Amino acid sequence: MDSLITAAARALAKGDTLGALKRVALRDDPPALALRGIAMAQLGDYARAKSLLKGAARAFGPREAVARARCVVAEAEIALVSRDLGFPEKALEAARATLEAHGDPINAAHAHHLQARRLVLIGRLDEAERALAGVDPASFLPAHRAAHALIVAGIAMRRLRTGLAREALAGARQAARDAQIPALDAEVDAASAFLETPAARLVSRGEERVLLLSDVEELLASGALVIDACRHSVRAGERVASLATRPVLFALARTLGEAWPDDVSRGQLLARAFGARHADETHRARLRVELGRLRGALNGLAEVYATDSGFVLVPVGAARIAVMTPPVEGQHGAVLALLADGEAWASSALAIALGVSPRTVLRALDALAADGKVQPVGQGRARRWMTPPMPGFPTVLLLPGPLPSD
Repeated sequence: MDSLITAAARALAKGDTLGALKRVALRDDPPALALRGIAMAQLGDYARAKSLLKGAARAFGPREAVARARCVVAEAEIALVSRDLGFPEKALEAARATLEAHGDPINAAHAHHLQARRLVLIGRLDEAERALAGVDPASFLPAHRAAHALIVAGIAMRRLRTGLAREALAGARQAARDAQIPALDAEVDAASAFLETPAARLVSRGEERVLLLSDVEELLASGALVIDACRHSVRAGERVASLATRPVLFALARTLGEAWPDDVSRGQLLARAFGARHADETHRARLRVELGRLRGALNGLAEVYATDSGFVLVPVGAARIAVMTPPVEGQHGAVLALLADGEAWASSALAIALGVSPRTVLRALDALAADGKVQPVGQGRARRWMTPPMPGFPTVLLLPGPLPSD
């Protein structure tokens, strides 16, 4: 490899994008194309970056398997950063295997990290942890140690292990300082902000207060019966009753929980669960049926008793009932939660992350765009959706992936 290519690669590793481009901007040999592609990705021109990397991969000869594999890994990183989660996993896995077989452990570990980051984004936390288990960060360069620690912190935050998350973020911060890459420092700062951002609201005994992520962890470990409007479930300790697919039952449970220890009138329950302003015998009969279903769904967690004026929710084995809600509520909250990271997402990537159909996501995006909450960028297959981060609006509790005991 000639001196200009070596110097450009070193400049990119230090975050000096313009310095790298000065050395290879006028060259069209495969190594120069690859380095220019990485540089353009660092400058945010992902379309041009992908084109250059694809050209470099084609130009490398059949004996240059390692170089082609590195191009594939770079393409995968661009896809991840631009929230194109449809990038072929098999291609990335094959590239990682090639790098390992040819004695390039650093880039192979980077491929591992990309696989883990994608799994975290789509909520497959167990698989992400298994992907990290085969990687020892001790021998990494500082930038790769920081990336590894950021993934560990992201998994810990989604599992509500704030102590582990803080420890990982401290390691990431030190590694980022050692790397002396400003963009990496900024990424660590952004991740750390999640721990200090309101994550939920607590409604208990008629009072309401804001919860940080550590407060949520403490609440779920307190033994209280928690009616969780972030995940649409009812939980007490290790026991969880999911009502995510039963909105009427969850609306009834939440209404009863917000009133606890008092009861709720039948009229209030009908209005909250069915939107019935003028209840008739049909509505009252349906209410009795749905409350019976709620008793069955909460078996062992809580009981629903009739009172003179309505119904009351009584916890089983818990001292109190608390209702936990997102800081900002509204329709399509899960889509907004993903877009709140400030990145531009493809609608197909949102569908993969949320586990719903692309048509459902497009309807949600159209509704949010009509309200001015999101905006499209680009046209056709290149269209992305984004919104600036909303102050006070968290993402962790609404992001894909199970909480403890889910």
